[in-house]
Amino acid sequence: MERQAAAMLAQQYASIKRDLDDKGIVFSFSGYLSEGILYSLGEALREKLALEAADGPTIRRVFSVFVEQMQNIIRYSAEKMSGTAGRAVELSAGMVTIGMERGKVFIVCGNTVRNSEVPRLKERLDHLKSLDRDGIKSYYREQLREEPDDGSRGATLGLIEIARRASDPIDYDFNAMDADRSFFCLKVSV
Repeated sequence: MERQAAAMLAQQYASIKRDLDDKGIVFSFSGYLSEGILYSLGEALREKLALEAADGPTIRRVFSVFVEQMQNIIRYSAEKMSGTAGRAVELSAGMVTIGMERGKVFIVCGNTVRNSEVPRLKERLDHLKSLDRDGIKSYYREQLREEPDDGSRGATLGLIEIARRASDPIDYDFNAMDADRSFFCLKVSV
């Protein structure tokens, strides 16, 4: 019986791996994140891109988008765990997936957000999607002069920075989980 369960375990995870490969995904992480994990994953991503002979500007754009998206998860995920382990610790749950599609690198990040935050986030993202390259540059300069929104922790500038680095318009979606929370996904192609 144990041997059969082990075989099923391998089948299940081989199936997940095949599904990721079929979708062009080269890098995937799901779980609790911290700044330290962000740094480690970022280094692995940078090395993977270098091994694939990506050019310097592409590596920098992908890395920049990756860091911005991961910081958004760390700062804004509604699914957090905190406590002390000799020091104060706060971890935020989310996922990041990186792959290749139509000759471009894509980065998809996802995390739980409070439903009360969805309308404002949707408004910001829709505005960014409506702008062309020059519009995004102008909006970025305009936002640099503005005072940040209460509680934003730089979210507006981070989203603009992501849109500036993207080669295609950003894509996003929300999936309601319950009365209080939704799962938010943001996809960026570079």
